[in-house]
Amino acid sequence: MAQSETVDRILDAAELLFAERGFSETSLRQITSKAKVNLAAVNYHFGSKNALIQAVFARFINPFSRNLRERLKSFSAAGGPVSLDDLLRIITTSLVDVPGRSDKSLSVFMRLLGLAYTQSQGHLRKYLEEQYSTEFKLFMKLLRDATPHLTKVERFWRMQFMLGAVTFTMSSSEALGSILQDKDGVVAPAETIVEQLVPFLAAGINAPSADYQPGHSKDSTRLSAGI
Repeated sequence: MAQSETVDRILDAAELLFAERGFSETSLRQITSKAKVNLAAVNYHFGSKNALIQAVFARFINPFSRNLRERLKSFSAAGGPVSLDDLLRIITTSLVDVPGRSDKSLSVFMRLLGLAYTQSQGHLRKYLEEQYSTEFKLFMKLLRDATPHLTKVERFWRMQFMLGAVTFTMSSSEALGSILQDKDGVVAPAETIVEQLVPFLAAGINAPSADYQPGHSKDSTRLSAGI
């Protein structure tokens, strides 16, 4: 078996098993059994389970980050006021435009992304922050420009709410689309879902600030985190 074919088979098997069972619940032996390779092949190509998890993410995020970087740079270079709707559309369309190995690639990846936050995968979050810091920092700069009325705390939480909404919606897009088609006969491809999702996210991020208790100003809630 060619080396590249072996790597692809391991990554394909790992991606599906991680998405179905979770990271901790999936063993390397289960992955090798599904990929029809021996354990030595995983150790040779990846070295560890953590490195394999990171490689599974990199296979999707590398083309996504290229899409995002090019579009964010063009958006930033154009100058003028920053539109939150445009910024969110860049993020969502950059996701949708990643070439998939199957029609389920996007939903599988979004399921994995959700697991990265709900399971204890500190190594993965650190890896993503280090590998894709350029794109993240540029996005956050544009987001700050688009939401000057938010405090750092508010922006932090609304980013998490946005991530949760996107992760759930896109990871469940096939099931949700089937429900809509059964009820109303409407077909909902990923591009159509994004068009529905962007204004919802923009409205949530731009929602009025929560009321604070007397004597607690917004400034007192600001954090020094890089948000």
